[in-house]
Amino acid sequence: MLKIHGIARSRAFRCIWAAEEAGLPYEIVPVGFGAEHKPEVLKVNPNGKIPALQDGALTLFESLAINLHIADKAGAPLMPVGNDASRVLQWTLWAATEIEPVHQQWAYNTYILAAEKRDAAAARANAEALGQRLAVLEKHLAAGGPYLTGKHFTIADCNLAAVLYGSWMNGFDYAPYPKAKAWLDACLDRPAALKARKLREG
Repeated sequence: MLKIHGIARSRAFRCIWAAEEAGLPYEIVPVGFGAEHKPEVLKVNPNGKIPALQDGALTLFESLAINLHIADKAGAPLMPVGNDASRVLQWTLWAATEIEPVHQQWAYNTYILAAEKRDAAAARANAEALGQRLAVLEKHLAAGGPYLTGKHFTIADCNLAAVLYGSWMNGFDYAPYPKAKAWLDACLDRPAALKARKLREG
């Protein structure tokens, strides 16, 4: 039984989705914002953040690493082999290093922070930066697709779509990126994603 420490309205959403895609039994250990530095939480994640995963004797932190582990337990097609396994790692790291930093700054200054604390210039700059990265995704999907490694949905799609979820839900303009929008719609409307979204959005 996987134990996912966190709440669905956090990055634990990604891990819940991955567990649903993998068809693995899991338990959510509720750890909300503000509880991350409690001693019992720090024993699981010394970073004082959520989520964390316990899988038997294994404890992991970092949501996208947790998802790679979950996918590895499930095997193909969620975690393919050979060159596609390397592509999964590439797109997962791209999500973490290229997408998430600018996405988060756009989100903070668009809908997360209180209105009086938002920086409109930062929101515009990070929207532009996110758009530049989405143009890369658009070109990739146009050349292959419908998923990141080709015909099959993999954990790379889950990871990247989960990182982009906030922009998808909160009004980012995807009109210039129709392939990316169609891919994101398809990912986030999957049965496993809908189960995770119900926990997050409900």
